[in-house]
Amino acid sequence: MNISAIFINRPVMTTLLYLCITVFGVWSYLTMPVSDLPTVDYPVITVNASYPGADPSIMAANVATPLEQEFLTIQG
Repeated sequence: MNISAIFINRPVMTTLLYLCITVFGVWSYLTMPVSDLPTVDYPVITVNASYPGADPSIMAANVATPLEQEFLTIQG
């Protein structure tokens, strides 16, 4: 059975089905509770660390890695 033949042979049913879907879609869109600007709180932490005279490998090993390990223990 060809599904498109049903809609071709019954244009009134096709029109009513299309109108029902359109009306339901418009009604759903208008009654949907959506906030334009939802409130979202992103967790942010800022750390400044300095180690005068240190090269990047020393900063990574002695400053960044221990700080990262401590930050992983923070909840949330």
